[in-house]
Amino acid sequence: MEKNRILFIVNPASGPQNEDAAVFAALVSDQIDATLFDYEIVTTQYALQATELSKKAVEQNVDIVVAVGGDGTVNEVASSLIGSHCALGIIPAGSGNGLAHHLKIPFNLPDSLAMINKARILLMDTISVNDVPFLSIAGIGFDALVADKFAGNSTRGLMSYINIVSSEYNSYKPLNYELTIDGKKDTYKALFISFANSDQFGYNTSIAPEARVDDGLMDVCIVSKIPLYSIPFVAPMLLVRQVHRTPFVDIIKASEVVVHTNKKLIVNIDGEPVTMKGPLKFSLIPHSLKVVIP
Repeated sequence: MEKNRILFIVNPASGPQNEDAAVFAALVSDQIDATLFDYEIVTTQYALQATELSKKAVEQNVDIVVAVGGDGTVNEVASSLIGSHCALGIIPAGSGNGLAHHLKIPFNLPDSLAMINKARILLMDTISVNDVPFLSIAGIGFDALVADKFAGNSTRGLMSYINIVSSEYNSYKPLNYELTIDGKKDTYKALFISFANSDQFGYNTSIAPEARVDDGLMDVCIVSKIPLYSIPFVAPMLLVRQVHRTPFVDIIKASEVVVHTNKKLIVNIDGEPVTMKGPLKFSLIPHSLKVVIP
């Protein structure tokens, strides 16, 4: 029987590096069933190399490409796999790990590797904004401002994120956004707007608790500025998947959204800030990516 082929793409900035790389290779050898799979491990050396490697893997008929890193690495790898025969695997090793949380992928390394042996596949939706694909969530407004400052911060992790939010929140003024949602045009005043494929905001917080990656719809989350006195009551709702029940979050399910603006906006694409010139067109592509799940 011909073996399936796996390519592991490791981001050294978030995944295993130096002596950890040898430990990772040994764990892969221990956990991946050699009777079923042949595999190769490649460590990226420069930005967007993961996209190049995954594109080549598709051309070479590799069966599973595994992203070892954070949400940014997962997006880089997946961008070349959308619409192909090749499945995405995820070994979560970043800061937010939004999609991994949503898919309930184990964060224990041996368990996440053992999961790949079962090769259980979900056909999930993806979303593109101005033809740039993403898997989990994108945002404009305050969300994107925080992502931009977080990307330039030398310190990563949840506390760094919270510190940026705390320092910027008081002075940030909500903006008016003109949106066409599945053909219906309206104006919304918002602190930020998220376009969610999964329920995850990162760090296991849920901005769109009812979002599903295979339902053929995105959840457009329009978030008002929360008064400071209400934040202690609202913030925990992100952790218990109830934030949509507060008066500060309005969610509309849609397949296509246009943000009408001629300005350049920072868009938070799965945690990575990207500057784009408007208008912004968000389009859901149903069942367009194979992903390995537990």
